[in-house]
Amino acid sequence: MMKGLNLPDHGVEIRQRAEGDLVFDPVRRRWVVLTPEEWVRQHVLNHLIHDLCCPLSLIAVEHSLVLNRMARRADILVHGPGAKPLLLVECKAPGVKLDTTVFEQAARYNTVFKVPFLLVTNGLAHSCCQIGLDGTFEFLPAVPDWETMSKALSA
Repeated sequence: MMKGLNLPDHGVEIRQRAEGDLVFDPVRRRWVVLTPEEWVRQHVLNHLIHDLCCPLSLIAVEHSLVLNRMARRADILVHGPGAKPLLLVECKAPGVKLDTTVFEQAARYNTVFKVPFLLVTNGLAHSCCQIGLDGTFEFLPAVPDWETMSKALSA
C-alpha cells in the first residue's frame, strides 16, 4: 500500500493485480500503473476537483509540450475561462525532496504555458506561488480555488 499523504483522501480507486497495482485516473478516464508519483498525482487531482472546484473538463494530465526541441510532459495543467492555462502542477514521489531542481523544472515548463499559478508537490510538502506579469512571484499559504485563480486571468 502507498504512503499516506498531506492531502485530503477522496477515495482514490485502486485495483490490485499480480503484475502490479493500478489506480483510476478520472481525467484520462482509464486505469494507470500505480507508482509513488502517480499516487501523488491522483490525490492532487482529487483535491483540485473536489476541494478547489476545478472543472474536470478543464484539467489535462501529462500534457505534452516541447521545450528546447525536446518532448516533455507536464503532470497537471488546469485551464481557466476561455481554456487559458491557469495552474501548472509538478508532482513528485513522496521520497523526492522539493529542491531548486524541481522548481526550475516547473519554471522551464511554464515558459511554454505562462500560467499565473504554479504548484510543486511531493504529496507531503506543497509549494504554490502566483506569478506576476512581470515574472515576479509570491508564495501562497495554500492553492486558491478555481474561481479565485480564474479572476487572476482577467486582472
